[in-house]
Parts: sequence; structure tokens; C-alpha cells
Amino acid sequence: IPLQVLTVPTAPYPDQRPGTSGLRKKVYVFQSRRNYLHNFIQSIFSSIDLRDRQGSTVVVGGDGRFFNTTAIEVIVQMAAANGVGRLIIGHHGIMSTPAISCVIRKYKAIGGIILTASHNPGGPEGDFGIKFNTANGGPAKEAVTNKIFQISRTIEEFAICPGLHVDLTTLGKQTFDLENKFKPFTVEIVDSVESYANLLRNIFDFAALKEFLSGENHIKIRLDSMHGVLGPYVKRIVCEELGCPVNSAINCVPMEDFGGQHPDPNLTYAADLVDSMRDGQYDFGAAFDGDGDRNMILGKHGFFVSPPDSVAVIADNIFCIPYFQHTGVRGFARSMPTSSALDRVAKATKIELYETPTGWKFFGNLMDAGRLSLCGEESFGTGGDHIREKDGLWAVLAWLSILATRRKSVEDILKDHWLKYGRNYFTRYDYENVDIDAACEMMEDLEIMISDKSFVKQRFAVEDKIYQVEKADNFEYTDPVDSTITRNQGLRIIFSDGSRIIYRLSGTGSDGATVRIYIDSYEKEQIFEDTQVMLAPLATIALKISQLHHRTGRSGPSVIT
Repeated sequence: IPLQVLTVPTAPYPDQRPGTSGLRKKVYVFQSRRNYLHNFIQSIFSSIDLRDRQGSTVVVGGDGRFFNTTAIEVIVQMAAANGVGRLIIGHHGIMSTPAISCVIRKYKAIGGIILTASHNPGGPEGDFGIKFNTANGGPAKEAVTNKIFQISRTIEEFAICPGLHVDLTTLGKQTFDLENKFKPFTVEIVDSVESYANLLRNIFDFAALKEFLSGENHIKIRLDSMHGVLGPYVKRIVCEELGCPVNSAINCVPMEDFGGQHPDPNLTYAADLVDSMRDGQYDFGAAFDGDGDRNMILGKHGFFVSPPDSVAVIADNIFCIPYFQHTGVRGFARSMPTSSALDRVAKATKIELYETPTGWKFFGNLMDAGRLSLCGEESFGTGGDHIREKDGLWAVLAWLSILATRRKSVEDILKDHWLKYGRNYFTRYDYENVDIDAACEMMEDLEIMISDKSFVKQRFAVEDKIYQVEKADNFEYTDPVDSTITRNQGLRIIFSDGSRIIYRLSGTGSDGATVRIYIDSYEKEQIFEDTQVMLAPLATIALKISQLHHRTGRSGPSVIT
């Protein structure tokens, strides 16, 4: 008997605007508000022209967090009712964000729905998120997310096939007959790892990596998946295929609450990995976030590689990766808050450098136009043009390829880099769960202050250091591909010595506001000092100018990276 398709009346919610990485809310919001999930999923499908939607392929997967399987069942039922012809879903509903980008591109899908709140905590008390990626495999552009939001504000009904139930545990195709539909609706449960692993095999020299990781003089590594989605990928690719001992990979079982941890690969939340690296038994360490797109790189004794330095080192050693030997290098890019370490490599190699707003969609546009090969964000994101998302495991294999070629330690490679280019000391202070009104008011007043003509040329003295303002603005970006203008991307104060202070409200949290202060200072001579010591004068100035502690009632940041 063909399954029945229903049209269900609903009422809109005013708060379904997708942020930098989709819609993120506390789990209880999706659970307790009637049709909250259904409304947003319908808004996604309604944003796609019916002619494009009918018979199309859509990819679905998530990071395995709590509410993942519940949401997938709703998405399957609504996709069928909205004319989609085929869904490709990761085994058990789990697929990393980089793998989803890969699969969208491989199967020429019209897009993908990614169920993740990335590095945010999971579990019943944690966060849940929904992100829509378009046919290029990358996050939807602002025009698309704005359309989704506008539909969500006026939605009156949604289409669903409530009798349709999918088995996520069995690989292969499942078909369903629906009323008023000529062709059966198909759901294909796929091996989450295989397509992505095959992509990596065509980028890196797996034979050389296997020798480096498991040969006679192999190095010892430790990879922490933080109970996120990447565990099965690390075990299959790094342990089974590249021959690393099984105990090289830790926290590899995806959990709905990430083992009660915060799956954010930084020095604060990946402290267990940092501690395990300190005694020097491991030569290389890395941690990944919940959905597998972020990474943190550590050397022996827990030597920390900042994300801006990481992408700069990969850029400077890019031909250690076979893929780039074949494709060449079209351009480098970084997000505006990221330090200018990459700029120095671009200048030396005469390769075009792009400075974009935060958000991978801006990189994707440049890649689609053939202008960009390698990019990175300070928020532990690094990637190439093989997909349209940042890619944690790709970044780790890029570093291992460099180590295998150079035969030097992580620390020595980085110190060589600083001797060659100088060093950008960089840090970020996160003030999480700040009152939204207080945060917005502070940013508005700060913008008024730095926009005043008298602010330029002002001098700030801390101890024996004097900084003079050379430029201050609210960053805006004109896309060189399509000339779209993106405004209000962060308040910048740039000093005459090239040092920068940047203030942004982050769009990746689910509760309250996150105020971020980024501090970047370039040194040609003093390159082996402590980062926080070197940046202390600028941090003092940043807090003095913003009066952040007074305005928000916060005495210090939640996280320092």
C-alpha cells in the first residue's frame, strides 16, 4: 500500500535565522517547541525550487550527538513528502562534515543536511544544530540562508510522510512507494568512511605515510577524536590502512554526549591530550572536534602549533603533498581575524592572498572560481580545495606528509618557519554566554568610538611599549568572484607596527552571546618568547578600549586559545 503524504498546519517561530554554521539551539528547544524541527526542515526544502527538488539527491548525516537519529527520521519523512527522489545517509546516521561535502560532490547531490553543533557540547542538556550545504558541498551562501529564514517566519504548513521508517543500521538501498509519486523514494545507507578515504588516497602518498607511521623508524603519534564523529575515520584510515598501532587513536567511539566532554580541539578542552604529550613519548599529536572539521596540532612535549601558524607552514611546504604537485597552487586565503602569518608566505611565493570574513562559504566561492587552493581560520580550521569544508583529518595528513618529507620535528619545522618569516604572536579570548543586550551595546559603542576621526593616530602606552592607531574600521568584504558585499564582520584596530586588535560577536553559540577578542602582533627578532607574555600589553589595551569586563560583568575569558 503506498504510504500516505500529509500536509500538516503549523505556526512560525521568529528565531530560526541560520548563523555562520546553521541553526544551533539547545536540544530542549527542538524537543519542547511543537514542530520546531519540522518548520526549519520544511523551510530548507521550500527554499529549493520545486523543479530542482523533484527526483533530486540529498545527502544526510550528523556527528552522532543526542537527537541525531530522531531528527534524521523526520528529515527522511519530510524529504519524501517534498519530492526528493533519493537520500544518501551515513551508516547509523553518522558522517563527518568533510565526508558529507565529499559525498555531495561525488553523487552530484543538490545539497546536504548536516546535523551538528560542531565543537559545542552534546547530550540531552547540550546543543543541537542543522546546517544546509549546497550542491558545491559547501555551506549555503547568505542569499540561501536568508531565504530559509524568511520562509521560516511565514510558514503555515509542512509536508510529511509519517508512515515511512528507515533502518539506519543496514548498508544498502531501501525503497518506498508513496501515494501521488510515480517513482519509488530511495534511501541509500552508505559506508561513512569509504568515499572520503578514497578521496584522501588521491591527495596524499599513502605508501610514504605508511612507512613513516609504521615502518622501521616510525614516529609515535596520538590522535584524539574526543568521542566525536571522526573516531571510525581515524581507526580505518590511520590505524588500519596506514599501520599505526591501535592505541595511537583514543576516544574513537562516537557518543551522544561526547563522553561528557566539550568536543572542541583547543588547549582548554583537549587538556587530556596535551597532558599525555608532555612526557615526550609521542612525536606528534592532534585532536578533532565533534563533526571532524577542526583540528589542533601538537608536537613533542605538547608543543602547540597555533592555527594561523599551521596553515602558514602547510602553505610553505605545500609541495610535500602530491595533490598540489599535480594541480599547482591557485591562491591562499585566511579569515580576517586569523593572523597574517599566511600573508608572508603568499608574498614570498608570489601567490595571491585573500582575506575573507569568517565562514567557509567565502572560501568555497573562491575555490569554485578556481582562485583558491589552501585556506585556514584561526578557529582551528584548515582545508584545501578537494572539498568545500574545513577538514581535520586532511590537515593532520598534510602535517604528517611535511614531517615525512622534511624529517624534522614539529617544533623544529615551526622554529625554522619563524626564522625565515618572523613570528605572528596570536591569541583569542572568548567570553561565552554573555548577556546579548550588553554585548551588542558594547560593540555599538565601540564602533562609534573607533569610527571617530580622532581615534586614528591615538597612542596607547603599556609599560615601555607604545602603540599608535593607524587604521580602525568595521571590516567589510567585496567578493572578487561575484562582487557581493558582506558588511559588519568585526571591529578592527590596526596599529602602525602591524599589530591588530579585533572584536567580534560569534555566531556559533546556542546560548547568549560570545564576545571574541583577537590579538595579533608580528615580531622579526623576538621569536621564541611566550605568547601570552608577548601579547599582554595589547590585551591590556583591548580591555581598556572596550571596557569589556565592566560592560559585561565578566572578570575574565571563558577560554584562551
